[in-house]
Amino acid sequence: MALFTTAAVAIEATERRPDRVGFLTRHAKTLAVLRSLTVSGILALATVVAIELITRGSVQQTYAYLTNLEQPGWTTTGVFFLLYLALDALIGRQHKAVLLVSPLVILMGVISQQKQVFLTDPLYPTDLLFGRQILELMPVLVQDRPWTAAALALAVAAGMAGLIALWIFAWRRFRPLTRKERLARLALAVPLLAGFASIMDYNEFSWMRDRLKVFPIMWDQAENYRHNGFMMAFAINLPMANVQAPSGYMVDAIDKIPSKPLPAGTTHRTKPDVIVVMSESLWDPTRLESVKLSADPMPVIRENQGGNVFSPEFGGLTANIEFEALTGFSNAFLPTGSIPYQQYIRKPIPSLATFFRAEGYTARAIHPFSGWFWNRSSVYKAFGFETFKDVDKMPPLAKRGNFTSDEALTKEIIRQADMQEDPFFFFTVTLQGHGPYDDGRYTKTDITPEGKLDARDNRMLASYAQGVKEADQSLKMLMDWAKNRDRETIIVIFGDHLPPLNTVYQNSGYMKGITASRKGTAEQMKKEHETPLVVWSNKTGAEKDIGTISPAFLSYYILKEAGFEHPYYTGFLGAVHDKLRVIDRYMLIDAKGKATTDWSRKKTIDPLVRDFRFLQHDIMFGKQYGLERFFDSHAELMSAGY
Repeated sequence: MALFTTAAVAIEATERRPDRVGFLTRHAKTLAVLRSLTVSGILALATVVAIELITRGSVQQTYAYLTNLEQPGWTTTGVFFLLYLALDALIGRQHKAVLLVSPLVILMGVISQQKQVFLTDPLYPTDLLFGRQILELMPVLVQDRPWTAAALALAVAAGMAGLIALWIFAWRRFRPLTRKERLARLALAVPLLAGFASIMDYNEFSWMRDRLKVFPIMWDQAENYRHNGFMMAFAINLPMANVQAPSGYMVDAIDKIPSKPLPAGTTHRTKPDVIVVMSESLWDPTRLESVKLSADPMPVIRENQGGNVFSPEFGGLTANIEFEALTGFSNAFLPTGSIPYQQYIRKPIPSLATFFRAEGYTARAIHPFSGWFWNRSSVYKAFGFETFKDVDKMPPLAKRGNFTSDEALTKEIIRQADMQEDPFFFFTVTLQGHGPYDDGRYTKTDITPEGKLDARDNRMLASYAQGVKEADQSLKMLMDWAKNRDRETIIVIFGDHLPPLNTVYQNSGYMKGITASRKGTAEQMKKEHETPLVVWSNKTGAEKDIGTISPAFLSYYILKEAGFEHPYYTGFLGAVHDKLRVIDRYMLIDAKGKATTDWSRKKTIDPLVRDFRFLQHDIMFGKQYGLERFFDSHAELMSAGY
């Protein structure tokens, strides 16, 4: 901001000098306009420099961005220049626009930089939809990092004071624009900005955008932001809310998708109760080979583990894993950065809840946090859950650390289950495992890490391992309860993503950085994205040899374990599962473990994957041509007016 002020003051001081004779006298107004435009250009450049320095964290990379003619550094500067001209014209005073725009975009840059530190990805436009959730978590972050919070509060206060002072200074010192100047600026800037906006849809090729070196790299957002710069990449991602149909999607394409006929009658043994637990940040810390733990934190999970879930996320974005697990659809077919719970679930969507309800089950979601978080209240209703028990609809539950304990939540699950007469399907999301895992979260930890980690990393890992131990003990409590029940009870537990352990991964040698990679070999990606999976029945024991699967295939295993058949969840999805185990945005892994990278960019796509994509788009965004054939139970509920 100091750079902006210095430039503006220098020009204003020049404009107040007495007019020189000769050329300067005759062209004083023209020179004043040129000086004003020069300042706007300097301020636009300063804005871009500030944003890139913050988001890249490197002077060298920022310099390269602005000097490499194959990158759109100067295009971005030009856009800011035009934006400043237009806003100054609307305000009626020169150089005021920078005081409106620069604080906002710099704040966005800071948020993006912090998001990259903790969640790998930069800031996407859809992230702005859940700003309230960040505010809700602020008390927890303040409690764990009081000095950081205090410093941040002081910085915000100082920034606001400085901004107010600049506004007062600008109003007194910046020259008002004449009516002619304002019209001229609008006539120049508005058409150019409108034209630029019209070429930013990444779904359409633009010759002009190509000449400006703006290249949408949607399949690799890290490279997208590196090449195009923060603001340009952010703008490129704006159209992601408008999901276009995949090429070839039409009613004939849906009609041609084969479906297995259901056997006569039903195939299930009884109607077992089903409890699915998505355990927050559940992972196996003994995978850190360079670190030895004093005890196994998850003996029950290890004994019953049948495979792993290949999480499409790392350290957060729980709702995306939840979306796949409940719908059997895949994030791989949605625009990068999408959060379906926030963007796309605006109408009834088939899910495990609608299937079980059609079978006479009670379908209930349970989560000990606010219902608005991740838009769950609305989404669960759209998924067909009859009830959603959030923190406000349950009795007060004991906490461990900052969040509701797994033990208390498990007892509440048992209490609610014991009240049911009809068979039930419970989907539960735990909370205790949520980060951060700083020292002091628990007054006492039972597991001690030993190895090459420093004291801070050891304390963080000990805190996390304590949470895993208590999640494991809670699973044992739930299984012991189920063993005493007459009705068959199926329990499924899995982790949503690896925990955000910060430097533990890097310092232990488990990962190169503090966050997981988005692209890599199959071995590397499994290492950085696998979480434990248990599928267990009180009658038949644990399901083994599941292997590593995408969350979208969980519905297949749940229904197969319960003895049900379904046109989509065991039929079509079963056919996909027979060939593929992992469907990720950047990689397919087949049943034999063979990986296909960058599959979405190839000229030909596996017909099963193509049909999977068609069917998902048809149900979520299209005309639902395949609803009655593939989701008959959902269609029946819809016709009954659920």
